Amino acid sequence: MFKKLATGAAFALAMIPAASYAAGGGEQHITDYAFSFEGPFGTYDRNQLQRGLQIYTEVCAACHGLKLVPIRTLSDEGGPQMPEDQVRAYAADNFSVYDPELDEDRPAKPVDNFPENNNAGAPDLSMMAKARAGFHGPYGLGINQLFKGMGGAEYIASLLAGYTGEEKEEAGTIFYENTAFPGGWISMAPPLSDEQVEFADGHANDVDAMAQDVAAFLMWTAEPKMMARKQAGFVGVLFLTLLSVMLYLTNKRLWAPHKGKH
Repeated sequence: MFKKLATGAAFALAMIPAASYAAGGGEQHITDYAFSFEGPFGTYDRNQLQRGLQIYTEVCAACHGLKLVPIRTLSDEGGPQMPEDQVRAYAADNFSVYDPELDEDRPAKPVDNFPENNNAGAPDLSMMAKARAGFHGPYGLGINQLFKGMGGAEYIASLLAGYTGEEKEEAGTIFYENTAFPGGWISMAPPLSDEQVEFADGHANDVDAMAQDVAAFLMWTAEPKMMARKQAGFVGVLFLTLLSVMLYLTNKRLWAPHKGKH
C-alpha cells in the first residue's frame, strides 16, 4: 500500500496564468514519447498506471486533486485494475472526505471521488491530459496532431522532465527554466527527483521514467474509456466496410441485366 500523502512540491502542469512565467526563454520542446495507449490498437499498461497512481499519491496529491475521478474506477478493466479490497484500503489510508450526515471528515470510500484540492491555486488534474496539447502546427494547421495525436500526455511528461536546473529571480519570484513550458520559465519548482518514489516491482524511478508513468496515469483519468471507444470504433469501421461491400455487390447484381441496353 502506498505511503501517506507527501507534502512536497506540487506541479501545475501548465494550467497556470500568464503571470506565472517570465517572458523570454527558448523554443518549446515536447518529446514524442511512445506511450502504449497510442494508435488505434493501443492499450493502457496496467503496471504503468499503478506506478503513476503511486507517484500521484506520494507527490502530486498534496496540492492537486482529481475531483472528477471516482476512486472505485481504480479496479475497472482497462485501468490500474487494483483488487477491490486494495482500493478500499487505499481510499481509507490516503484520503478523507467531508460527510454532511456526520458533519465531520471521515476516511474515504471507493464510492467517493478523489478529493478536491486547490492548495496554492494548483489546478485539478482530472482532465489535464485532454486540456493540454503537446503538438501543434505547422502554422496552426494541426498536421502534427493528425499524425501524433493531441499529445497531452507528452506535454505533461515533457514538462515534468524538462527542468534544466537554471533559475532566476524576477519581482521577488523565483523562476525555473523548463524546456517544455511556454516562455521557457515557470514559477513551479521541479516536483520530481531521481529515486523519489520506490516501486515494489523495482521499475526505473529516474525523473524521465516517473514523468512518463504519471503522465500515462493522468491520460487514463482523462480518458478512462479510451479502450472501449477504440473497440467500438473498430467494430463500427468493420461493419461499415462489410455493408459497403454488400451494397456494391447488390447494386452490381441489380444492374447487370441492364448494362449494354439502350
